[in-house]
Amino acid sequence: MKFQPDAVPPSADSASRSVGSPSSAPGSARSLRLSCGYGTDRGLRREMNEDSFIAADPVFAVADGMGGHEAGEIASGICVRTLAGIPQLASGGRDATAGVVQEYLLLADASIREATGSRAGTTLSGVVVVEQLGIPYWLVVNIGDSRTYRLSQGTFSQVSVDHSEVQELVDAGQISRAEAAVHPRRHVVTRALGAGDETGADYWLLPVEEGDRILVCSDGLNGELDDGQIAAILGSEADPQAAVDELIQAALGSGGRDNVTCIVVDASNVPAAVDPLPGAARTMSGI
Repeated sequence: MKFQPDAVPPSADSASRSVGSPSSAPGSARSLRLSCGYGTDRGLRREMNEDSFIAADPVFAVADGMGGHEAGEIASGICVRTLAGIPQLASGGRDATAGVVQEYLLLADASIREATGSRAGTTLSGVVVVEQLGIPYWLVVNIGDSRTYRLSQGTFSQVSVDHSEVQELVDAGQISRAEAAVHPRRHVVTRALGAGDETGADYWLLPVEEGDRILVCSDGLNGELDDGQIAAILGSEADPQAAVDELIQAALGSGGRDNVTCIVVDASNVPAAVDPLPGAARTMSGI
């Protein structure tokens, strides 16, 4: 397992990373503690790794490049380097908004098009930790078919919704989720940064709950493991880095047909307060 040159982790030499601290984010929910693990692997059949990632409080995201022959690597790398420019990353603040994130995604989109002549693109999925009225939230962002999952209070669920042809067929009731997993066009995305006409990301705002575990991954993971297998590993490995390592090894053991990248983020010491936003999540599309 190796780290990509276009990876933005807080530290590459620690087995388990604590990111942020009760006093590191002025004006934030100071008691919240985050710990994360991350890793990426080329897989067993690809010549190179076109995935890139960023894992630095408050941004945790995976980009999966498309285009082949280094073009996809360029696209995903531009994406994470652009996200690394979000001001909150330098200040340690947790006051980013979906509008701020979308602004940087549009910058990434333009930069990818300029660098590759619109011949390459990248997906992106992940979370930005934000605060509203002293309460921490997961701001989930997604464009394409990389994924963000959440294990919360014993319930495992996929938060992001794929932008793909097979997802559209599932939504229309034409195929089942099981059929989608083996559909010949399951890798065809309908939105991406750097290519095509649809570049708007979808956003979800979910309150952080005590013990939350977030998984962000490229489709090299969920293409090899089903939700039950993923949930079992997340539920059995207490250390986030150990969970990442086991997930990647399981994907390789199932065939490793694609690059595979994972980030696991755990939340603890979550401030106890009434959620000011009714419902489990607020969804924002194309902000």
